Formats: sequence, structure tokens, C-alpha cells
Amino acid sequence: MKKTALLFAGQGSQVVGMGRDLYEALPACRQLFDRANEVLGRDLRRICFEGPEDELTKTDNAQPAIFVHSLACLAALESVAGPVRFEATAGLSLGEFTALTAAGAVEFDDGLRMVQARGRFMQEACEATDGAMASVIGLDEPLVAEICREADVDMANLNCPGQIVISGERSRIARAVELARARGAKRVIPLQVAGAYHSRLMIEGQKKVAQELTKLPMRLPRVPVVSNVTARPGSSVEEIKTLLTRQVTASVRWADSMMWLIGQGFTRFIEFGPGGVLAGLMKRINKDVEMLVVSDLKTLEETRGILASG
Repeated sequence: MKKTALLFAGQGSQVVGMGRDLYEALPACRQLFDRANEVLGRDLRRICFEGPEDELTKTDNAQPAIFVHSLACLAALESVAGPVRFEATAGLSLGEFTALTAAGAVEFDDGLRMVQARGRFMQEACEATDGAMASVIGLDEPLVAEICREADVDMANLNCPGQIVISGERSRIARAVELARARGAKRVIPLQVAGAYHSRLMIEGQKKVAQELTKLPMRLPRVPVVSNVTARPGSSVEEIKTLLTRQVTASVRWADSMMWLIGQGFTRFIEFGPGGVLAGLMKRINKDVEMLVVSDLKTLEETRGILASG
């Protein structure tokens, strides 16, 4: 039996229309989207299915929308293939909350309220600062760290070998982009984002997230949930909440997280949520592991078939 980890999408993967085909086809998915509207007291389902894009992209909409869609994808798979056997979970940034929910540490309603609050706090931090982000392609971590020190910005995401996202004040990111190009980066891509996520500019949002986490009911997950901050699972509820707080301003060590899981013997990974971004990153982290995706009815059927064959 293959050792399986479930992976959950992060912000930036959202797309207008996500979840509509699952909602229309499967009662288990309808139940989650309808419940989300009840819990939040607003029509998140409409934003997912109809947009417009600029509304869906807002942090306080995108985070709960991806949370619900990702768990609907998991519910869809279990509704057609039976209970999914897995031994660990992980999620990119916001996806870590989805991973904790899938692992039984947090109830759906509580997790949804938490990610909506987190999204609102981060949106407020974006609006109060002038932040930017850029993706640096083709430089290793020590060199990017040196560039960040010189430009006084932060490393936000260590996604896969040769791809690191930097984050900070807009003028300082512009300086870091110049330095990266001068140091031989293959490409440096400014990102179209609302602000400087996973940087010191999120500190006010982090304080509010910390307060909100004190109210979040949580128990130990049934399986290890890998932290973005340490690339290791937390060992207690207190530690998990501390890491979730730190995550708001800390680097997301996604490549290290995947390498840790692979080092623990995991050979099958299933990504849930829109975009297939994590599957793309895995191709650059380790091409030899099996990577499946559930994001819509088409990928659901493909993954169901593969699981049925063993």
C-alpha cells in the first residue's frame, strides 16, 4: 500500500467557476458550499462560481473560497471512491488550515470562520502598507537570502528548487529585482498581488491572527500535518497554533516540506483545490513520486480511476 499525503492549495490558485461542476453533480459538495454560505452569512458560493475575478481575488474572499473548494474536492473523491486512506497532510499557506481540517484537528465551520478572519486581517495589512512580491527563478537560497539582506526584503515562499518568491516594500522589491537580475537570475517576475504576504509588512495582521487563534477550537490531528514554517509537523495544539501565527510573516518552506514527506516514505500525493499549482511544483521537487490532482469533475474521474487500480 502506497504511503499517501494529501496536499491543499494556497491563495493565488483561485479561478472563477471553481467548484461549480462538483456542486451541480455531487450532493456532498453541494452540502459544503451551502453550509459555507450559512456559516459566513453571505453568498461565497456565488463569488466562487460567478466572480467577478477582482472580487474573488480579494484576500478575504479568496481564502475562504479556496478552503471550501479544496474540502469539496476531498468530499467529491470520497463520495465516488469511498474513504481516502492517508497518513499525512500539508497545505500551502492558507492551505495549512485546510490540511488541519482534513486531518480532523479543526471542524469545518470553525476552520471556515478562521480563514475568513485571517483573510480579512491580511487584506487590512495589505491596504495599510505599500507592498509587492516577485518570483526569482534560477538562483539558490543562499544567494537570494543575500539579495534580500541587501535590499531589506524577505523571502516569502521557497516553492521548489530554483524558484523563490520575495516580499516587502514596493521600492525595496524593485531594488531586489535589479540585484537578482544582476546576480544572474534566469527570470525575475513581479507578481500581481495585493500586498507583501509572508513578510514583516504583515505584522499587524499577524497580531490579529494570533488573537483569533486563541478562540479556535483545535485538537491534535489524526495524522501529521506539516508546518510551512518548520517543514515538520507540530507536536501539540499549542505548538501548531504558534506556528500558524508565525506563518503570517515567515517564509513558506514548501520544498523542504515535500522533501521531508518524501524522506518519510511518502510516494503518493493528492492535491485538492483549484489550479494544480502544487502538482507543478512537485515536478521540480521530485519527479519520481506519484502526483494526483482533484480540482473538478474531469480530474476527479482521473484520480478515482488511478486509485481504483491500486
